[in-house]
Amino acid sequence: MQPRNMSMSGVVDLAAVKAAGEAKAKAEQVRAEAARQGGSAAVPPSALVIDVDEVGFERDVLQRSAEVPVVLDFWAEWCEPCKQLGPLLERLAVEYNGRFLLAKIDVDANQMLMQQFGIQGIPAVFAVVAGQALPLFQGAVPEAQIRETLDQLIQVGEERFGLTGIAVDADADASAPAARQAGPYDALLEAAMSALDAGDLAGAVQAYKNVLADDPAHPEAKLGLAQAELLTRVQDLDPGAVRKNAADNPADVAAQIAAADLDLVGGHVQDAFGRLVETVRRTAGDDRNAARLRLLELFEVIGVDDPRVTAARQALARVLF
Repeated sequence: MQPRNMSMSGVVDLAAVKAAGEAKAKAEQVRAEAARQGGSAAVPPSALVIDVDEVGFERDVLQRSAEVPVVLDFWAEWCEPCKQLGPLLERLAVEYNGRFLLAKIDVDANQMLMQQFGIQGIPAVFAVVAGQALPLFQGAVPEAQIRETLDQLIQVGEERFGLTGIAVDADADASAPAARQAGPYDALLEAAMSALDAGDLAGAVQAYKNVLADDPAHPEAKLGLAQAELLTRVQDLDPGAVRKNAADNPADVAAQIAAADLDLVGGHVQDAFGRLVETVRRTAGDDRNAARLRLLELFEVIGVDDPRVTAARQALARVLF
């Protein structure tokens, strides 16, 4: 499966955010001055992940993007997939050791940035390189494909813009947090993540099921299983053909279900929910039940506390009763 927007092509101008050229020029001046003074000091690993708002966007993102690719993680507290993706990106930022900087943007507190980047669903991940924006991916994406995209991003930064990253002092963070005590299912959950990294979706599904067989309410395993099963369903689909089939055959329940899966993987949560609620409304019997059950499965992918799930549940109740 190739996630939506997962490409290093299509660099777009950030003029709507700030004058990218001016920001790049300013950053180059700062970098040149630092070089004349013997270079900028190395940063601690903790400085590789920053929170960014609209006020500090030019300084923290546009200017920094002249020395290192800046990856933007658009997230929200109520977004369950964001809670899975965010820690993964933070871990990778430290692992890549200054080859990119991770900037986290809370969409609830920064609506203007969300609009300027055209964000329609979260999690959404962009990059800014030398003052220019690159759409990376939206929605649920396996770690292996995220790594591949980061490698491409770093290559683009080096080859097109001469960005070599920032120096990191691994010893600068004096007080590392104590190691977390291993939980009873950590080995199985790690096996699931390793299977996802290797593209073994069936193995990931089985590992999550092994956890749930013993603890049916385990939240991480339930979310992981729902996401792995979703990725399994869409991995061999032709998005263009699926969407055309759904548009041409609105009464075909299987076509609508497949299109809803693609909507969700692409980050279009409300489109996916709305499509299935409408399918439930105009069907009956086994067809209605199939659409209803798939909608409930997609609720698990997003998380039951997400307000979009709450709204969709209410809409589903209205068409059922």
